[in-house]
Amino acid sequence: MLDLTLVIPCYNEANRLPLDQYVDFLSHSNSVKLLLVNDGSSDNTTTVLQKLQKQFPEKIDILELKQNLGKAEAVRKGVQHLSSSQTSKIGYLDADLSTTLEECVSLAQQVVPSVPFVFGSRILKIDNQIERKWYRFLIGRIVATVISKMLRIKVYDTQCGCKIFTRETAQSLFQERFLSKWLFDVELFFRMIALVGRPQISQKTKEIPLQRWVDTEDSRVQFSYAFILWLDLIKIYRHYR
Repeated sequence: MLDLTLVIPCYNEANRLPLDQYVDFLSHSNSVKLLLVNDGSSDNTTTVLQKLQKQFPEKIDILELKQNLGKAEAVRKGVQHLSSSQTSKIGYLDADLSTTLEECVSLAQQVVPSVPFVFGSRILKIDNQIERKWYRFLIGRIVATVISKMLRIKVYDTQCGCKIFTRETAQSLFQERFLSKWLFDVELFFRMIALVGRPQISQKTKEIPLQRWVDTEDSRVQFSYAFILWLDLIKIYRHYR
C-alpha cells in the first residue's frame, strides 16, 4: 500500500513552480505520490505539469479541472479523486512549497490510526526558520486568535497549508463542499470536531511546529482579503455552530 499521497492545487503556476525542489524530492522518494490538481489555469501550467509528470510517471498524477474553482474546491476534488486509491494517508500542500515536501513527509509519519489528523504550524522559535511578511504575521495572529475562540479549542495556526489525514478521515472531512475558498481550513477543524467530538480533539489531532516556512513573493491570497475574510468567518461560524 502506498504510504502517502499529497494533493497539490495549481493555478497559473507556470512561472512560479519550484521545479528543482520537486525533481530533487521525487528523485529520492519512493513512498510518496503527488496528485497535481490544475485548477483551470489560463497560462502554461498544463504543459509544465505534464513535463514534470513525464519525468516521474509512476509518482505523479494530474487532475485537470476545466474552470478555476478556487483552492478549497481544487483540494476537495483531489481528495475525492483518491477515494478509491490504495494510499493510506492523504495530505495537501501549497504548490509553491512554502512548506517543503520533505517536512510534509516528516509530519505524515506522525499520522496513525489513533491520531488521524496532523498539521504543520508556523510557530516561530529560536531553532527554526519561519519567514513571514510583518503585516501577514500581524493579521494572521489576530485572525488565528479569533478562530481559536470560534472553535473553542487551543490551536495556534489553522491556516498553514500542510495538513495530513488518514485516508478514511480525509474522505469524511472532504465529502461536502466548503463555504469559503480560502478559509476552508477552519471548516476542516469544525468538521473534525463534529467527527470525533470536542473532548477528544486534542487526542485525535496533532499540531507540529515547522522547521522551515518561507513566505512567497506572489501569494495567491491578496492583501485586500484581510478586510473581507471576516465575512467568511461569520458565515462559517453561523453554519457550523
